[in-house]
Amino acid sequence: MATTTAPKQRSDTAEQILDLAETLIQTRGYSAFSYQDIADSLGIRKASIHYHFPSKTDLGIAVVDRYIARFDAGLTAIADDQSQSSMTMLDFYVQPYLQFASTPDRVCLSGALAGEVLALPPELRERVDHFFRTHQVWLTKILKRGVARGEFRLPAPAPKVARFTFAALQGALLVKRTTDDPSQLNDVISVMKLQLAQRA
Repeated sequence: MATTTAPKQRSDTAEQILDLAETLIQTRGYSAFSYQDIADSLGIRKASIHYHFPSKTDLGIAVVDRYIARFDAGLTAIADDQSQSSMTMLDFYVQPYLQFASTPDRVCLSGALAGEVLALPPELRERVDHFFRTHQVWLTKILKRGVARGEFRLPAPAPKVARFTFAALQGALLVKRTTDDPSQLNDVISVMKLQLAQRA
Protein backbone atom coordinates (compact mmCIF):
# COMPACT_ATOMS: atom_id res chain seq x y z
CA MET A 1 0.00 0.00 0.00
CA ALA A 2 1.29 3.41 -0.90
CA THR A 3 2.13 5.93 1.77
CA THR A 4 2.31 9.67 1.34
CA THR A 5 4.91 11.99 2.72
CA ALA A 6 4.41 15.37 4.33
CA PRO A 7 4.01 18.00 1.60
CA LYS A 8 7.06 20.14 0.94
CA GLN A 9 6.89 23.90 0.78
CA ARG A 10 6.45 24.71 -2.89
CA SER A 11 6.74 27.84 -4.96
CA ASP A 12 3.66 29.65 -6.26
CA THR A 13 4.43 28.36 -9.76
CA ALA A 14 4.59 24.77 -8.56
CA GLU A 15 1.25 25.17 -6.75
CA GLN A 16 -0.33 26.66 -9.88
CA ILE A 17 0.93 23.71 -11.89
CA LEU A 18 -0.52 21.29 -9.33
CA ASP A 19 -3.86 23.12 -9.23
CA LEU A 20 -4.21 23.00 -12.99
CA ALA A 21 -3.04 19.39 -13.26
CA GLU A 22 -5.58 18.37 -10.61
CA THR A 23 -8.39 20.05 -12.54
CA LEU A 24 -7.25 18.52 -15.83
CA ILE A 25 -7.21 15.03 -14.34
CA GLN A 26 -10.65 15.55 -12.83
CA THR A 27 -12.14 16.83 -16.07
CA ARG A 28 -10.16 15.13 -18.85
CA GLY A 29 -8.23 12.31 -17.26
CA TYR A 30 -4.55 11.71 -16.61
CA SER A 31 -3.80 10.42 -20.09
CA ALA A 32 -5.58 13.26 -21.87
CA PHE A 33 -3.42 16.24 -20.92
CA SER A 34 0.18 17.17 -21.59
CA TYR A 35 2.81 19.51 -20.22
CA GLN A 36 2.11 21.67 -23.27
CA ASP A 37 -1.51 22.09 -22.11
CA ILE A 38 -0.27 23.32 -18.73
CA ALA A 39 2.36 25.59 -20.26
CA ASP A 40 -0.16 27.17 -22.64
CA SER A 41 -2.74 27.71 -19.90
CA LEU A 42 -0.30 29.22 -17.39
CA GLY A 43 1.79 31.12 -19.92
CA ILE A 44 5.04 29.40 -18.94
CA ARG A 45 7.60 27.25 -20.74
CA LYS A 46 7.49 23.49 -20.54
CA ALA A 47 10.99 23.64 -19.10
CA SER A 48 9.54 25.40 -16.06
CA ILE A 49 7.20 22.49 -15.46
CA HIS A 50 10.00 19.95 -15.85
CA TYR A 51 12.05 21.94 -13.33
CA HIS A 52 9.42 21.34 -10.64
CA PHE A 53 8.18 17.95 -11.87
CA PRO A 54 10.73 16.16 -14.08
CA SER A 55 8.21 13.63 -15.43
CA LYS A 56 4.46 13.36 -15.75
CA THR A 57 4.57 10.55 -13.22
CA ASP A 58 6.28 12.90 -10.75
CA LEU A 59 3.55 15.46 -11.38
CA GLY A 60 0.79 12.89 -10.97
CA ILE A 61 2.27 11.63 -7.70
CA ALA A 62 2.52 15.18 -6.33
CA VAL A 63 -1.08 15.93 -7.33
CA VAL A 64 -2.46 12.78 -5.74
CA ASP A 65 -0.35 13.05 -2.58
CA ARG A 66 -1.54 16.62 -2.06
CA TYR A 67 -5.16 15.57 -2.64
CA ILE A 68 -4.89 12.67 -0.21
CA ALA A 69 -3.23 14.85 2.44
CA ARG A 70 -5.99 17.44 2.12
CA PHE A 71 -8.70 14.82 2.57
CA ASP A 72 -6.88 13.06 5.40
CA ALA A 73 -6.45 16.25 7.41
CA GLY A 74 -10.16 17.05 7.24
CA LEU A 75 -11.33 13.53 7.97
CA THR A 76 -8.98 13.14 10.93
CA ALA A 77 -10.09 16.44 12.42
CA ILE A 78 -13.82 15.69 12.18
CA ALA A 79 -13.44 12.10 13.42
CA ASP A 80 -11.55 13.31 16.49
CA ASP A 81 -14.29 15.80 17.43
CA GLN A 82 -16.39 13.81 19.89
CA SER A 83 -18.92 16.64 20.16
CA GLN A 84 -20.12 15.99 16.60
CA SER A 85 -22.87 13.52 15.77
CA SER A 86 -22.01 10.67 13.43
CA MET A 87 -24.45 12.04 10.85
CA THR A 88 -22.67 15.41 11.00
CA MET A 89 -19.45 13.58 10.26
CA LEU A 90 -21.02 11.94 7.21
CA ASP A 91 -22.40 15.31 6.10
CA PHE A 92 -18.85 16.63 6.29
CA TYR A 93 -17.60 13.66 4.27
CA VAL A 94 -20.01 14.20 1.37
CA GLN A 95 -19.31 17.94 1.02
CA PRO A 96 -16.46 17.51 -1.51
CA TYR A 97 -18.70 15.27 -3.61
CA LEU A 98 -21.39 17.95 -3.60
CA GLN A 99 -18.80 20.56 -4.56
CA PHE A 100 -17.64 18.47 -7.51
CA ALA A 101 -21.25 17.90 -8.55
CA SER A 102 -21.84 21.66 -8.61
CA THR A 103 -19.35 21.96 -11.49
CA PRO A 104 -20.04 20.89 -15.08
CA ASP A 105 -17.42 18.17 -15.33
CA ARG A 106 -15.30 17.59 -12.22
CA VAL A 107 -15.27 14.30 -10.33
CA CYS A 108 -13.19 12.96 -7.46
CA LEU A 109 -9.53 12.93 -8.47
CA SER A 110 -9.04 9.32 -7.41
CA GLY A 111 -12.30 8.34 -9.08
CA ALA A 112 -11.11 9.91 -12.32
CA LEU A 113 -7.81 8.05 -12.09
CA ALA A 114 -9.58 4.78 -11.33
CA GLY A 115 -11.32 5.02 -14.69
CA GLU A 116 -7.97 4.61 -16.44
CA VAL A 117 -6.11 2.67 -13.77
CA LEU A 118 -4.70 0.05 -16.16
CA ALA A 119 -2.92 2.81 -18.09
CA LEU A 120 -1.43 4.46 -15.01
CA PRO A 121 2.14 4.13 -13.71
CA PRO A 122 2.34 1.71 -10.77
CA GLU A 123 3.03 4.55 -8.32
CA LEU A 124 -0.29 6.17 -9.19
CA ARG A 125 -2.20 2.89 -9.10
CA GLU A 126 -0.93 2.33 -5.56
CA ARG A 127 -2.08 5.77 -4.47
CA VAL A 128 -5.56 5.34 -5.93
CA ASP A 129 -5.85 2.02 -4.10
CA HIS A 130 -4.62 3.71 -0.90
CA PHE A 131 -7.23 6.47 -1.24
CA PHE A 132 -10.08 4.01 -1.77
CA ARG A 133 -9.07 1.73 1.09
CA THR A 134 -8.45 4.49 3.64
CA HIS A 135 -11.77 6.15 2.86
CA GLN A 136 -13.63 2.88 3.30
CA VAL A 137 -11.83 2.35 6.62
CA TRP A 138 -12.81 5.87 7.73
CA LEU A 139 -16.44 5.32 6.75
CA THR A 140 -16.45 2.00 8.59
CA LYS A 141 -15.19 3.72 11.73
CA ILE A 142 -17.89 6.40 11.57
CA LEU A 143 -20.64 3.87 10.89
CA LYS A 144 -19.56 1.76 13.89
CA ARG A 145 -19.44 4.92 15.99
CA GLY A 146 -22.98 5.77 14.93
CA VAL A 147 -24.24 2.32 15.90
CA ALA A 148 -22.48 2.46 19.28
CA ARG A 149 -24.07 5.84 20.01
CA GLY A 150 -27.52 4.71 18.93
CA GLU A 151 -27.50 7.11 15.96
CA PHE A 152 -27.39 4.57 13.12
CA ARG A 153 -29.03 1.28 12.27
CA LEU A 154 -27.08 -0.55 9.59
CA PRO A 155 -28.67 -2.92 7.05
CA ALA A 156 -25.41 -4.93 6.88
CA PRO A 157 -22.02 -5.09 8.66
CA ALA A 158 -20.26 -1.72 8.79
CA PRO A 159 -17.43 -2.60 6.34
CA LYS A 160 -19.98 -3.66 3.70
CA VAL A 161 -22.07 -0.52 4.21
CA ALA A 162 -18.90 1.56 3.98
CA ARG A 163 -17.95 -0.02 0.65
CA PHE A 164 -21.49 0.45 -0.63
CA THR A 165 -21.55 4.10 0.45
CA PHE A 166 -18.18 4.89 -1.08
CA ALA A 167 -18.99 3.17 -4.36
CA ALA A 168 -22.39 4.86 -4.56
CA LEU A 169 -20.93 8.34 -4.06
CA GLN A 170 -18.16 7.78 -6.61
CA GLY A 171 -20.55 6.29 -9.14
CA ALA A 172 -23.14 9.02 -8.69
CA LEU A 173 -20.55 11.66 -9.55
CA LEU A 174 -19.77 9.91 -12.83
CA VAL A 175 -23.46 9.57 -13.70
CA LYS A 176 -24.03 13.22 -12.81
CA ARG A 177 -21.23 14.28 -15.14
CA THR A 178 -22.81 12.28 -17.96
CA THR A 179 -26.40 13.42 -17.37
CA ASP A 180 -25.73 16.89 -15.91
CA ASP A 181 -28.37 16.00 -13.32
CA PRO A 182 -27.32 16.92 -9.75
CA SER A 183 -30.15 14.81 -8.33
CA GLN A 184 -28.08 11.73 -9.21
CA LEU A 185 -25.79 12.51 -6.26
CA ASN A 186 -28.38 14.22 -4.07
CA ASP A 187 -30.66 11.17 -4.22
CA VAL A 188 -27.84 8.81 -3.28
CA ILE A 189 -26.99 10.93 -0.25
CA SER A 190 -30.64 11.28 0.80
CA VAL A 191 -31.32 7.54 0.61
CA MET A 192 -28.07 6.76 2.42
CA LYS A 193 -29.02 9.05 5.28
CA LEU A 194 -32.57 7.70 5.47
CA GLN A 195 -31.32 4.13 5.68
CA LEU A 196 -28.82 4.93 8.39
CA ALA A 197 -31.28 6.93 10.48
CA GLN A 198 -33.95 4.20 10.52
CA ARG A 199 -34.77 2.92 13.95
CA ALA A 200 -35.28 -0.75 14.72
